[in-house]
Amino acid sequence: MNMNSTERNDQAGDVGVGAVSRLFAVLRCLGDGPPDGERASQVAQRIGLSQPTTHRLLRSLLDEGMVEQDARSKRYRLSLEFFALAARAGQTGNLRDVVRPSLLRLSASLGDSLFLLARSGFDAVCLDRSEGPYPIRTFTGDIGGRVALGVGQGSLAILAFLPEEERDTVIRYNLPRLRDFHLYDEVMLRSEIDSVRQLGYAARNTGVLEGMAGLAVPILDREGRAVAALSVATITDRLNAERMPTVVEMLKREAMAIGQKINPFDPVLRRPSQVFGQ
Repeated sequence: MNMNSTERNDQAGDVGVGAVSRLFAVLRCLGDGPPDGERASQVAQRIGLSQPTTHRLLRSLLDEGMVEQDARSKRYRLSLEFFALAARAGQTGNLRDVVRPSLLRLSASLGDSLFLLARSGFDAVCLDRSEGPYPIRTFTGDIGGRVALGVGQGSLAILAFLPEEERDTVIRYNLPRLRDFHLYDEVMLRSEIDSVRQLGYAARNTGVLEGMAGLAVPILDREGRAVAALSVATITDRLNAERMPTVVEMLKREAMAIGQKINPFDPVLRRPSQVFGQ
């Protein structure tokens, strides 16, 4: 099989940036592949390298313990050691620990109540809150409360920034639940989602909670996927057109900083309900 010049250089002993890039290409391919792994020929085809070169890269990753091969199927997959290493590298604290300073900072600066919501299947769960001086009511209630994605600004911000296929699945499942709140039909919900995606935040006073208003921005992980939301809840008079741009900017700035600190292996993100023993 013919090799390109880059592959020939690598085989001749040049293990510079190109070789490292190819190793990461293999890792990403296996990470995006099926749970039972990929054959060397499939990996080679997907990353655009010859099969001998791909096989050599896989053997190197096997030797380092980053990849394992099933003895029967001969398929390759990422090893437990790889995930353990990635988890150790990402140990910057769980989501609540990471976000807590932002909640306190925003609550003190704005004088309003701040909430952290995380996705849990078809719902959003309140993981933390910082109280402001104004008495408020929310859909989720206290820490540990949950609500269907699409109900309230925080859960709507999460829903709007899910990948399209996941978003459609959630919408189909949750529409009957949202109607219990007299909020949406499907056309209205999808229109609202489009607006949130365009603006980068969710803000509305539906009248369901009289006198209450809220605004939320999504917290995106490094893949651009919404995993949580920062939400402010206050009385209607305090979220007027004049003040709203300032609130939006402050929440977006904190959410962006949080997104860079998220540990993708944080168990709170995968199973937030377990935090409360549910």
